[in-house]
Amino acid sequence: MTDAPKRQTLSVDGVTAPLRYAAYRNIWLASLLSNLGILIRGVGAAWAMTEMTSSADKVALVQTATTLPVMLFSLPAGAIADMHDRRLVAMSALSIALCGVAAMTTLEWLGFITTNLLLVLCFVIGSGMALMSPAWQSSVSEQVPAEALPAAVTLNGISFNIARSFGPAIGGIVVATAGAVGAFGINTLLYLPLMTALFLWKPVATPSRLPREQLSRAVVSGVRYIANSPSIKIVMTRAMVTSAIGSSISALMPLIARDLLHGGARTYGIMLGAFGFGAIIGALYIGEVRKRMSGEAAVRACMLCMGCTIVAVAISRQPVLTATALVLAGATWLMAFTLFDIGVQLSAPRWVAGRSLAAYQAAYSGGIAIGSWSWGHLTDAAGVEIALLVSAALMLLSPLLGLWLPMPRIGSRGEDPQILADPELRLPLNDRSGPLVVEIEYRVAQANARAFHNVMQDVQLSRQRNGAYGWSIARDIANPELWTERYHCPTWLDYLRQRNRWTQSDRVLDRKAIAFHIGHDSVRIRRMLERPFGSVRWKEDVPDRGE
Repeated sequence: MTDAPKRQTLSVDGVTAPLRYAAYRNIWLASLLSNLGILIRGVGAAWAMTEMTSSADKVALVQTATTLPVMLFSLPAGAIADMHDRRLVAMSALSIALCGVAAMTTLEWLGFITTNLLLVLCFVIGSGMALMSPAWQSSVSEQVPAEALPAAVTLNGISFNIARSFGPAIGGIVVATAGAVGAFGINTLLYLPLMTALFLWKPVATPSRLPREQLSRAVVSGVRYIANSPSIKIVMTRAMVTSAIGSSISALMPLIARDLLHGGARTYGIMLGAFGFGAIIGALYIGEVRKRMSGEAAVRACMLCMGCTIVAVAISRQPVLTATALVLAGATWLMAFTLFDIGVQLSAPRWVAGRSLAAYQAAYSGGIAIGSWSWGHLTDAAGVEIALLVSAALMLLSPLLGLWLPMPRIGSRGEDPQILADPELRLPLNDRSGPLVVEIEYRVAQANARAFHNVMQDVQLSRQRNGAYGWSIARDIANPELWTERYHCPTWLDYLRQRNRWTQSDRVLDRKAIAFHIGHDSVRIRRMLERPFGSVRWKEDVPDRGE
C-alpha cells in the first residue's frame, strides 16, 4: 500500500481539503508540533545567551546562527532534494537538527554550555532545517494531487503561523518554570512526531532512467533553469523586494512595543501574537482571493493594505489600535507570500522543484536580512516612527513594480514530464561523448517570419533552461523561407537529460514552432558529434568505429 493521492475520488474545494489525504495530514500535524518546538527553543536559546552574557551582539547572533544556513546551503540543499528520495533527505536533515538540539539539551542540563558552543549548536540545528526545507516543500506535490497544491501550500503557512502565535508565549512560560533546558527538551520531543510521520509515509517512487547528476552539476543546472525561467525570476524578485520592505514590522517589533507603546515583554508578546493571528485569518481567505482576483491584482492589493497598516503602526500609541493593524498586516503578509510560493510551486517541473524553492527561500531570507539591517540603521539615525513611515511609503509604491514585472498567471500545473524517446544512433556513443550539436531546419512562409521569430525566442529559453547552450537561429539569405535552429549540449548524456526534462508546456511550445513549418516534409533534425581540430588522433590503420 502507498499514500499516493486518489485523484478521482476526493474533492479539493476549500483550504482544508488537503487534510483529506492521510500522508499530508499526518506530516502537517507533525510539522505543526515541530514548528511549535522550534519557536519554544528559540526563546530558550535567546534567554540562555542573555543569562551568560550582557552583549547585545551575542544575543542577536543566536538568531543569525539559526537562519544563516538558509543563505549558505539553500541551493545545494535544493539540488540534494531533487537528486535523491525527498523523504529520506528530509529524515536525514531532521536527524541533524534532532542531534543538535539533543546535544544542546544535554549540555545545558549538565551546565557545560558556553556562548560559543550555544551558537555552534544553533548553527547545526539551522543547517538541518535548511537542508530539510526544500525536500519537505517540494514533496508536497507528492502528497496531494496538483489541483490541491495551492491549498496545501496555504496550509503549510497556517501551520507556521499557528506556532508563531502561541510558541513564544509558551516558550516564555516554559523558560520561567523549567529554565532554558526545559525549552530545549520540549523541542527535542516535538521533533519525534515529524520523524515518525516521515518514516511512515511511503511515496510512489519513479526511478530515473538516467544516471544521477553530480552535486556541482545539479546546482549549475538549477541556476541555469532559474536564469532562463522568466516566471520564477519575477516571483523571486517580487518576493525579495516585498520581504525587504515589509521586514520593518518584524525587525522593529520590540522597539514598537517599548518606544511607541511604552510597554514591556508582555506587550511585545501580544503584538507578535496579533501578527500571527492575522496570518491565520489571511490563510483562511486566500482561496477566495485567488478565485476573485488575478495573481497580480491580489499582490497589489496586499501591498497597498500592508502599506496602510504600517502607517497605522507608526502613528498609533494605543496597543489596541496597533494590534488591530498588525492583524491586518499579518493577513496581507501571509496572502502575498502564499501567492509567491504557489507561483514557484506551479512554475517549476518536478526535476528542479527543490532547487527552485530553495532559490526562492534564499531570495526571501535575503530580503528579510537586508531589510532588517537597513531598518535598524535607519531607526538609529531617525527613530522608529520615521523608519516605519519610510517603509510604508516604499510598500505603497511597490505595486508599481508590477508594471515592469507582472506576476505570472497562476493556474493549473502545466509542468508534468513529457519524456521523449531516445533518437536513433548509428555512431557508437557513450555518456561522455560530446559536444553534441543539434540543428533543426524549418521552412516558414515569409509572411509569418516575424511571428515565427518571436516564438523562437521562447523556444530559446525552453532549450537553455533544460540544458542547452550556444543557441542561435539563422535565416538563409539565398532562400528566405529556410530557418535553422542550432544549439549545443556538452555530452550525449546531457542531451538525453535535456530530452528527459521536457514538460507539457515545452511540448506545447515546440508544437507551436513546428506549426509554422510549410511543405510536405517534416522539419529536418540533425544531431552531430562535434570534433574540434586536434581531438581526433586515429592512427592510419585504426578504422572509424562508425563505419
